[in-house]
Amino acid sequence: MKRALGVCYYPEHWPQEMWASDAARMVEAGITWVRIGEFAWSRLEPRPGELEWDWLDQAIAVLADAGLKIVLGTPSAAPPRWMLNWFPDMLAVDAAGHARKFGSRRHYCHSHAGYRDAAAQMAAQLGIRYGRDPRIAAWQIDNEYGCHDTVISYSEAARVAFRDWLAQKYQDISALNMAWGNVFWSMDYGSFSQIDLPNQTVTQANPSHEMAFRRFCSDQVVAWNAAQVAALRPLTDAPLIHNYMGRVLEFDHFAVARDLDIASWDSYPIGFLSDRLEASAAHKARYLQQGDPDMQAFHHDLYRAMNKGRWWVMEQQPGPVNWAPYNPAPLPGMVRLWTWEAFAHGAEVVSYFRWRQAPFAQEQMHAGLMRPDDVAAPGLAEAAAVAVEIGEMPEVDSAQAPVALILDYASAWAWDVLPQGADFDYFRLIFDAYRAVRRQGFSVDILSADHADLSGYELVLAPGLATLRDDLRAAVDTCEAPCLIGPRSNLVTGELRIPLPMGPALTGMDATVTRVESLPPGASRPVQGGGAIVHWAETVEGAAQPILSGQDGAPALLAIGNLHYLAGWPDATLWDRLIDTLARQGGLEPTQLPEGLRLRDTATHQFAFNYGPDPVTWRDREIAAAGVAWWPLDDTGQP
Repeated sequence: MKRALGVCYYPEHWPQEMWASDAARMVEAGITWVRIGEFAWSRLEPRPGELEWDWLDQAIAVLADAGLKIVLGTPSAAPPRWMLNWFPDMLAVDAAGHARKFGSRRHYCHSHAGYRDAAAQMAAQLGIRYGRDPRIAAWQIDNEYGCHDTVISYSEAARVAFRDWLAQKYQDISALNMAWGNVFWSMDYGSFSQIDLPNQTVTQANPSHEMAFRRFCSDQVVAWNAAQVAALRPLTDAPLIHNYMGRVLEFDHFAVARDLDIASWDSYPIGFLSDRLEASAAHKARYLQQGDPDMQAFHHDLYRAMNKGRWWVMEQQPGPVNWAPYNPAPLPGMVRLWTWEAFAHGAEVVSYFRWRQAPFAQEQMHAGLMRPDDVAAPGLAEAAAVAVEIGEMPEVDSAQAPVALILDYASAWAWDVLPQGADFDYFRLIFDAYRAVRRQGFSVDILSADHADLSGYELVLAPGLATLRDDLRAAVDTCEAPCLIGPRSNLVTGELRIPLPMGPALTGMDATVTRVESLPPGASRPVQGGGAIVHWAETVEGAAQPILSGQDGAPALLAIGNLHYLAGWPDATLWDRLIDTLARQGGLEPTQLPEGLRLRDTATHQFAFNYGPDPVTWRDREIAAAGVAWWPLDDTGQP
């Protein structure tokens, strides 16, 4: 696979006389891709129906003449102010009933049919003008679905669309009442027109109602994206991309990806450590200028699971960001490390955000590869170094990892609606499992719960699956590798009802979860032999024999053949025990890595990444802080 570097550029932000110089310096730094246009609607159409193409024509010509390939974005994430005159009800509405105002971005509601059509029309206008232009080598649809909590909207447009969605799903109001258990608290409806959105209720709304709304909201994002795809597809042969976010599970990324050609995501490791990750103060201090050792890799592996493995990093942090609670600068070498880590996980392109730091507006404190005064920022030299290195190194292809981790967006929604404890968070659970695998030196493939092919894996992990669907159950039943299900798996139906018979109802395993408990911070249930259950504990009854038990004798891990059920949320020590045991059962050999060191195996090489602040020695080689090393693999797959 050929690797390349890119950068995000905003020609509308800079005088035209700077464009040629910027393009030449990009090429000099080894950059071959440039993304433009995704926030430029007000300059493309300053007044309704008055399209101004000249500046964009000129920008495309300047960039392409310098040898750059262009990703052109559709500008629907930032509609111009005049759009509100057309559609004053297009604004998203928060759970308290307050409409989002104009003045930043992503203020639209995905359910608003008028704005959805207007956005698709703008995409078509761009496609008509540039769709067959060979200088436009790819397209980005919208920008960062879900950013700023914008998937779930309680607008009037959403209310109307949700009622229609329910009518299509249930067909008869009696069927809905039965499915939701509306006999409870006299919540029966006489018609679909009586159903409101599940916000501003006195106490919690019916969980089945909330779950249906979460599914609806995800479907609205899918439909929104599909409308622009449908507008562009007939007009271009260039690939269509969307840039997803980190730790955003409010919509089903796999469903969106089915309409696209390439998945991408926006990687901000230091911002995510501060803003989106539960960790101890000591952990955050150790990785303050590097980011968590597993957060970027997790998302690389997630987005590699989409679009037949074609994925990019559309925005890579090159310096301090502006939006996290605290924004330190990257440790020297980290921009290079993050870039190489993405390539080792299969990225085709790593694109930095942005070329030059803006001296105005909301992101003026967000670093770029260039300072606002047109002097190179530290990240530029590291990007240029990677450009030289990828030119000298043979192409690296991805290979199937030995470990599979199954991810299910619907489970995230289910446990958001029914957390049964402030500490139960689906992302946090699966990320704990992912980290434990990586701590022992293994590469991981993330698989969709909807289309999980388990063949060829030596270990399969499926924690927290709210409902075990029939196709996945069949895949697990025939899997020859050790499979770990649980905790809190298959304990509710798709409507968030307790099933009868009760779960987990695993094939051949006589075990029933009869009681669940959520544990507050600091509370734990020690497990014999080391480690403990934290956050979540289950009481399991039945004839199945436990493999691990708590100090009180309660089952913690049960097994029948290769199938295992985990009856609680492990702490890090217990996760390490579990992965070591199950990996060896699957024929794998765990590796004890130095703190902060992570490995990634490709088809031809093994890469090592030192996230730690101090040098480490690995395979008789010293790897500096923020350092990267690689070794070719022999015929047996060993470095």
